[in-house]
Amino acid sequence: MNARADEIFSHLDILEELNTSIPLNHKLHVIHRALNMQFDFVDRIAVALYDAQTDVLKTFVHSTAGGEQPLSHYESKLSDSRSLLDVVQQKKPRIVNDLALFANSPHTHAKKIAAYGFASSYTLPILQNDSLLGFVFINSKQKDVFKSSELYFFDIYAHLISLVVINEQSSIQTLQATVKMAYDMTHYRDIETGNHVNRMSRFSRLIAKKLSDKYNLDDEFIEHVYIFSPLHDIGKIAIPDRILHKPGSLDDKERDIMKTHVIKGREIIDRILEDAGLHTLDNTEILRNIAQYHHEAVNGSGYPHGLTGEEIPLEARIVAVADVFDALASKRPYKEAWPNDKAFATLRQLAANTLDAECVDALIDSRQEVEEIQRQFAEEES
Repeated sequence: MNARADEIFSHLDILEELNTSIPLNHKLHVIHRALNMQFDFVDRIAVALYDAQTDVLKTFVHSTAGGEQPLSHYESKLSDSRSLLDVVQQKKPRIVNDLALFANSPHTHAKKIAAYGFASSYTLPILQNDSLLGFVFINSKQKDVFKSSELYFFDIYAHLISLVVINEQSSIQTLQATVKMAYDMTHYRDIETGNHVNRMSRFSRLIAKKLSDKYNLDDEFIEHVYIFSPLHDIGKIAIPDRILHKPGSLDDKERDIMKTHVIKGREIIDRILEDAGLHTLDNTEILRNIAQYHHEAVNGSGYPHGLTGEEIPLEARIVAVADVFDALASKRPYKEAWPNDKAFATLRQLAANTLDAECVDALIDSRQEVEEIQRQFAEEES
């Protein structure tokens, strides 16, 4: 490169890493670092996602200074937060230059934010086609720092964060829609219902949250286990109907063919990610592991590789327990729904051989939440 080229390309792009395939939380740190170059009082940027089906707001990613996070693995009903509902209704940023305004709030999130010393905040709703996806929070430990003359800078950065989040969520929605289309085009009709998917994905999230301290799982990992768990059996679209829908027991040859769905699932996922241009999507290895390893058994009797114990990726162990439990506790064409006590007892028996005991305990210890999910996503009586 000649001297002239050195001169015209000398500018350093502080956001250049946003063009790479780094994870979303790393991108948030890049934006935080850039924001701090102009406003060194910014101590925290965080994103929470909204689940419209359950009205739940969930912590997702953050870039809190020092790596500490006042709110981790936390969720609450949006309808319980009058102030955030106002943000949604107004569809514009909320500026609070003294968080003492919420000193008497009974909500855990307000108390934890105050306990960490945050004194002021900027909040932007993440909206896609007028639908709420979540919120961007920018916090400082200083009061009165979000000055009106500078707010347009925060608008720019907050909307940039919003667009980065929307881009990832849209990519995931594209992946999910592509998978559904693959099911439909092959005329695949499983016995599983939509509510099975709603239940088992949320059971998976419960288990992951319960194990978060032991395995140091962040909210981003937990959310992706929740998002990707419904795609665990995608490989079944490659199994012939004569086997997939056979009313009786499978013979040895048919069983071997059925077992190939886990390898086929991994291949299908790789192909979809590549063809749809989604190969740079964050945490797709979680999806691949769920599809390929959810039939491995902790005693080595599973397939496709006969892995044992912690050789099996944690996300696959989590999904296996969630899927088996919902199959036991739900009505199927060939069986009535089992009471939860019976289903839990069977899980404990299986934990001695095939299922991960910690994942089983995590689900059973979350019984109240399990039963709430079952109430919210009960099957309609035909």
